[in-house]
Amino acid sequence: MSVTECRARTTVADVERSLSGWGRTATSRCRVYRPRDVEDVLGVLSEGARGGTGVIARGAGCSYGDAAQNEGGAVLDMSTYDGILAIDPERRLVTAQAGARIADLMVGLAEHELTLPVVPGTRHVTLAGAIASDIHGKNHHRDGAFARHVTSISLCTPASGLMVVSPEADADLFYATLGGMGLTGVIVEATLRAEELPSPWVAADVDRTNGLQQTLELLSGPERHRYSVAWLDMLAEGSKMGRGVISRADPLPARDAPSRPRPWPRGKTYPATLSQGAAFDVPRAFPPTLLRPASVRAFNALNWRKSPRRERGRPLALAPYFFPLDVLGQWNRLYGPGGLIQYQFVIPSGQEAVLQRSFELMRMRRLPVYLAVFKRFGAAFGGPLSFPLQGWTLAIDLPGAAPGLRSALDELDELVASCGGRVYLTKDARLSRAALLSMYPRLHEFDTLRCRVDPDGVLRSDLARRLGLCGDLR
Repeated sequence: MSVTECRARTTVADVERSLSGWGRTATSRCRVYRPRDVEDVLGVLSEGARGGTGVIARGAGCSYGDAAQNEGGAVLDMSTYDGILAIDPERRLVTAQAGARIADLMVGLAEHELTLPVVPGTRHVTLAGAIASDIHGKNHHRDGAFARHVTSISLCTPASGLMVVSPEADADLFYATLGGMGLTGVIVEATLRAEELPSPWVAADVDRTNGLQQTLELLSGPERHRYSVAWLDMLAEGSKMGRGVISRADPLPARDAPSRPRPWPRGKTYPATLSQGAAFDVPRAFPPTLLRPASVRAFNALNWRKSPRRERGRPLALAPYFFPLDVLGQWNRLYGPGGLIQYQFVIPSGQEAVLQRSFELMRMRRLPVYLAVFKRFGAAFGGPLSFPLQGWTLAIDLPGAAPGLRSALDELDELVASCGGRVYLTKDARLSRAALLSMYPRLHEFDTLRCRVDPDGVLRSDLARRLGLCGDLR
């Protein structure tokens, strides 16, 4: 069914709401629709075309910046369009609607002793959001990003209505949608590959490092583990800056998994831990003065000291290993009304000198980095806007109101772009168009594909307007 065929249909009612990303640094007033079916999605696209205010899809609102909001325009809230449509245990395939969460998918697959091959740092991301952002996990160096495991996508486009795209059917549009930030169409359904779930455990090797140099040396060696990630203390002073805790792990076979203590509360099963709520919700009125460089520095020192210097084969439960922050509901409120900015970049392999300079720049500008996660990426895969490429990636959380933050991040942008690196758009809230053009060399390819399925620029978001992604890039 095309968009024009849906123009006579009355779409689901809209509600005007204020929306922001997870970072809560910018708010937009939008008309929010909750579609009941594909016809509703096409109807909203049609209305957006006539009204000229545009449409963007939104899932769980986990993007840190402004990728899923549309000032003065329409937003399709796909979070309740969340059914799991089919699980094929023999072929290891799962098909689900756009709003199905990572947790939902893992629960459904666990009943068949299967799981997802790639998961992000939170279980609340939706399937469509995972595809549009081409999310990555602790195993990118081995298994790539989420998009590598997608086999087909059902996509509502302004020009062609409902389309089913895959590597065999309109491959260019399929790959552009992987990491395409929702600007090639509204994802309504997708099929992806699953894999065997040996047990709800991993066996982790843990190393504590004394400074950045030792952290880089340990991570630079051959990587034999499936999962690898490092927590860094960026507020430690002098040579201790960049000290960290490196965790490298592999799935633990059922025969080696411990029976006690269980990795979940009494009476709970592994799937139940994935769908249960947070242990504690941060209140709306949380005093922002409690989260200051001095208090974070003290917490970091304590966390570093209590971590083992060297431990091998430590059994860790899957749910808390993959989703450590999910235990704290609405943790973004810790940053107060000024919100937070998460800045994530990747620097290509062979550019380790630039990586070192980026750390030095953060130290010189005294950036209040409250959380830092560091890991390696494997080979690039996906479309023109897909973020991961082979190299080193660092994600840092910073208070949005920190003095001098924007100018310091502008300097980091220049440094990252100078060596062929890039910033992750899903977490971006302030990148300039000029920086984008330097970081993503296939933008004209993306614009050509976007114009084919959306010649009138119906699909737009605050991020797309800011970066010139819903208009001519010339």
